[in-house]
Amino acid sequence: MARADRGLTLRARARGSAAGVTLLAVLPIAFLAVFFAWPVVAILRLGFADGGVATALAQSQTWELAAFTVAQAAASTVVAVLAGFPVAFLLARVRLRGAGLVRTFVLVPFVLPTVVVGLAFKALWPDGGVFTIVLANAFFNVAVVARTVGGLWAHLDRRGEDAARALGASPWRAFRSVTLPALAPAVASAAAVVFLFCATSFGVVLMLGGARYRTLETEIYLRTVNLLDLSGAAALSIVQLVAVLAALAIGALARRRRETAVRLRAKGETARRPEGREWWVVSAAFGVLALLLVPIAALVVRSFATRDGWSLAGYRALSTGGENGTLDVSGWDAALNSLRTASDATMLALVVGVLAATTLVALRRAPGRGARAAGEVMDAALMLPLGVSAVTVGFGYLVTLGDLPWDLRTSPLLVPFAQALVIIPLVVRMVLPVLRSVDERLRQAAATLGASPARVWREVDLPLVARSLAAAAAFGYVVALGEFGATSFLARPDAPTLPVAIGSLVNRPGELNSQMAYAACTLLMLVTALVAMLIERLRAPQAQVGEF
Repeated sequence: MARADRGLTLRARARGSAAGVTLLAVLPIAFLAVFFAWPVVAILRLGFADGGVATALAQSQTWELAAFTVAQAAASTVVAVLAGFPVAFLLARVRLRGAGLVRTFVLVPFVLPTVVVGLAFKALWPDGGVFTIVLANAFFNVAVVARTVGGLWAHLDRRGEDAARALGASPWRAFRSVTLPALAPAVASAAAVVFLFCATSFGVVLMLGGARYRTLETEIYLRTVNLLDLSGAAALSIVQLVAVLAALAIGALARRRRETAVRLRAKGETARRPEGREWWVVSAAFGVLALLLVPIAALVVRSFATRDGWSLAGYRALSTGGENGTLDVSGWDAALNSLRTASDATMLALVVGVLAATTLVALRRAPGRGARAAGEVMDAALMLPLGVSAVTVGFGYLVTLGDLPWDLRTSPLLVPFAQALVIIPLVVRMVLPVLRSVDERLRQAAATLGASPARVWREVDLPLVARSLAAAAAFGYVVALGEFGATSFLARPDAPTLPVAIGSLVNRPGELNSQMAYAACTLLMLVTALVAMLIERLRAPQAQVGEF
């Protein structure tokens, strides 16, 4: 009898657990369905309608755009990998004073808004061009290589390399035959992510390429906004989506290989002072860091430089709408719009992202292969927004969201929804590893003492995940603050965000407009740097190897 009662109790708990997981998953799945899947599917349908894809594929211009997109992304990836490798060594293997400051400085270019990076390189090379686009994209992504490769490098066992040296191998041969193969999965993973970011780069190419150099991303924007060629833009979106999904698949495969490699290797030694020729690598790393400082310094200098000498005219002009009424609002109003939309987007992303991460943990703990398979599918689906062009998503919003009972296309919440879609995967990636590392016995003990699932989360999980949650919130906030791709489609003229306002100022003549744009970029960069410092301080010490 007691066994029967116990069996009934276990089955009741299993049913309650399944019901709880289902409830947790409802909001993330519904959000992805409405604000990601529906718009993207609508773009696919629009692209295939009336033979739009076939027509686009038959045009030589499409292949020229695709070739340039791939070529500039590949070149940018090569430059970013070559520049990021010595920095990865510096972060992983060198005992360095102020290591936290170096890690923060490396992170700053990555979290800078693309429009800021584009304008910074425009200050150095006003004529733009392919070379400038490649350098700007590489500048933006050095941190991805440095921190992804450095995360694995710090945990590699040195004994294999030392053994090769003891057998007479030169330092270069020991590195090439032992260390580099071990790092290859992380390098491939980082390269795939960098290629993805560069292939979908919008603000940088739009600012530096102008009308002469266009990628699929900027062409989709121009066809939609300037030419009203919705079918052609949708067809190009499909071409880009196929390429992006291929890059995502390569990155996922490389990430799985990297995780396997980490599990197979012993814990690495602590950092030490460089020896012999390693000083050349350290010097190269500091050279890269110095080069990263050049565009930032150029942007700041340009914000004060005028034809008549040094001036604060650009900063004072932020209280106006620019020369000849370029903006419908003042620069400060645009900044406040950015702060408000970024706050809304971050709060929404935290709610959806934490629910999603909690659901993934519950699915992983649930018995049966079906639950785990569902968790893997959901995890992959949550990452898809990072791989789909923000311009495509913004375009999809304009096509679909007017069909709802209330027209969200005119709602002030539209921009936060689009920005949250980009932040949610970042929240999941930063919070999920910590949630998975929580000892299940703590949760079980709390439940045995009568705590409800909500109280178990509040008393057990939340204190342990708080630092990672705060870091995710800060990271998401700065990403939303500088988002330009989808926001350029969706922001209303009377309520632009600061990056959209900067784009408008740059495209209009007048020295005051230019000064105002550089001043706004400098302030946006300062906020970004402060948030990057906060992220570095909040990063949980138990962060996983290679986690960016």
